[in-house]
Amino acid sequence: MESKILVKNLTMSYGGYIVMNDISFSVNRGEIFLIMGRSGCGKSTLLKYLLGLKRAGRGRIFYDGKDIVSSANDDDFYGKKLGVLYQSGALWSSMTLAENVAMPLEVYTPLNEDEIEEIVNLKLSLVGLRGFGNFYPSQISGGMRKRAGLARAIALDPEILFFDEPSAGLDPVSAKRLDDLILELKDSMGVTMIVVTHELASIFTIGTRAIYLDVESKRATAMGSPRELLETSKDENVVAFLSRGERQTESMTKI
Repeated sequence: MESKILVKNLTMSYGGYIVMNDISFSVNRGEIFLIMGRSGCGKSTLLKYLLGLKRAGRGRIFYDGKDIVSSANDDDFYGKKLGVLYQSGALWSSMTLAENVAMPLEVYTPLNEDEIEEIVNLKLSLVGLRGFGNFYPSQISGGMRKRAGLARAIALDPEILFFDEPSAGLDPVSAKRLDDLILELKDSMGVTMIVVTHELASIFTIGTRAIYLDVESKRATAMGSPRELLETSKDENVVAFLSRGERQTESMTKI
């Protein structure tokens, strides 16, 4: 399949502290690619590198064959081609949902007020929030805030969507609805998605492929379909993570 994102020999660090060493992987066009691993392994840090919020000291990142460094000051690239749903939703509390979704359209397009309103209503409808445009973030539930944040993330029809722990803080029903919505948007928009998560239900529901960041070795130790990794991986840490430790416990009991 055609690669949308290519990461080569990336080392992630904060000063002299190495978070992850020598990571290489590709993300195929149109897939949902998961970044998974235990707490502290560097999942959200990797997202920052992919978004250009941290500059790679060692290694290179390519989008459609173009080095991310050359796009660092390209407002059109970062503003229009990439969309992000942050863990908290990151909505402006002083703005209504409609005003939040309208903001990227006002900044990056020459559309007039009526055209922006039409698009805002469409995006809110796509995430199940038709009729909630005049509500403020404080007036709706956590799950609805996540969906409103997603509506803003897709306002400009980006080519790549990033999610940072999208199910964090949600009850199981709301998390399932968000997973279903992610799958629907993938099918309807054909967008490439990168999702940082440790939620097993989401991992097995939405993931096309996944990379596992091992906090102990500070390397990416596995990549592939989550279900295939659970069934075939020889890495005990990967299997323990994907089975909540049950498979590891079973093997240790037999020993």
